[in-house]
Amino acid sequence: MHIILTLLLSFSFLTIHGQQFERDVINTSDGPLTITFIGHGSLMMEFKESIIHIDASSREADYGKLPDADLILITHHHGDHCDPAAVEKIKKESTTTVLTALAEEKLGFGKVINNNETFNYQSVQIEAIPAYNLVHKRDNGDFFHPKGCCNSYILNIGDKRIFIGGDTENTPEMKALSNIDIAFLPMNLPYTMTPEMVADAAKAFRPKILYPYHYGTTDTSIIQNLLKNEKDIEVRIRKMP
Repeated sequence: MHIILTLLLSFSFLTIHGQQFERDVINTSDGPLTITFIGHGSLMMEFKESIIHIDASSREADYGKLPDADLILITHHHGDHCDPAAVEKIKKESTTTVLTALAEEKLGFGKVINNNETFNYQSVQIEAIPAYNLVHKRDNGDFFHPKGCCNSYILNIGDKRIFIGGDTENTPEMKALSNIDIAFLPMNLPYTMTPEMVADAAKAFRPKILYPYHYGTTDTSIIQNLLKNEKDIEVRIRKMP
């Protein structure tokens, strides 16, 4: 695999077979965690010897050219988060796939964890948090993401707690979180949150680093302005439209 790495403090660019991605390195008590920002809701993490893919989507990258997964996390069954073609390209015989019941129905395999359940992968503890809409609905009146069928995840890696929102709004469960070091919060309409909702959630549970992601055409400067006086919340903007 041909990889070009240009390091600037904890921020870098990773180029794999002509595909360029931004990435950050986070120091944990159990070693460095590298986060690669694939796009939209798709992330890749490297920790120790493991590759973790989250919500892989062929729309965001050619997954046939990305490293194979040791762990795959899928927040829910929608196509931009649960893409069988992308998963097939990174899955190997030993891969562990953690997902929701509806995503398991779509893929035909995987370890289902429901809201409020936990699962341990090696030294990484995974907590499933309810992810759902409070406000935004389809034309027929149904929520885009009804309560009970979608997960957010907390990854406990060393001394760091990383919240992966998936598709959700600023739910009471999210706002009640504590000790979150890094949070990925979705910010696109009509499916997830407005910048105001993201700011409301961030002010409630106060992640040390906030990455807005899955933000489509939303102006990311809005969330930066809404949180500019919250000195203990660092807003980092990466290419995750």
